[in-house]
Amino acid sequence: MDENDARYLATFATWLARLPEDVLMLSQLLGDQSKSREARVRVASALNYLFKSLDLIDDGIESLGFLDDAFVLRVAVAQAELKGEPEGRLSEEAGILLEFLGDLAPRLHRYVKSIEGQAVRGRTAAAIVDGESLLADFRGDLAAWAARYEKPAFVQDERNLVKLRSFLASKLPA
Repeated sequence: MDENDARYLATFATWLARLPEDVLMLSQLLGDQSKSREARVRVASALNYLFKSLDLIDDGIESLGFLDDAFVLRVAVAQAELKGEPEGRLSEEAGILLEFLGDLAPRLHRYVKSIEGQAVRGRTAAAIVDGESLLADFRGDLAAWAARYEKPAFVQDERNLVKLRSFLASKLPA
């Protein structure tokens, strides 16, 4: 295994372990009026993705199923140009993801932008950000999701990187 693959595997394992913490942190950002509405909508769309029934990698697939969720969160935060703490960490971490993805990176960027207008469970990101009651309900759903989340056993085997790239190559729109 080369040095980069080992770094990707270790990083992705950390992201899976921190996923509920990241979700809860970003859920608080949604009501932060010091952040632009555009940034909050972008983040809401990434959080809404957690509840999408057909995502890039099905959540039940081995240990890879939640990595696309972690990826979408990081790309959305980077696209929202959030630099503050603690969300700036996610934005910075998008760099290693884009390095890993290589020529697939632009496709993931376009995909993350495309989900912004999608309704999941009858809610769009804009409606979540603009509606106080809807935002409160959404935050409740995110807290429940985080409480139920069980970190998958992520085997740090380079074959997982090959599988991950293959899933994304086949599912991301060209």
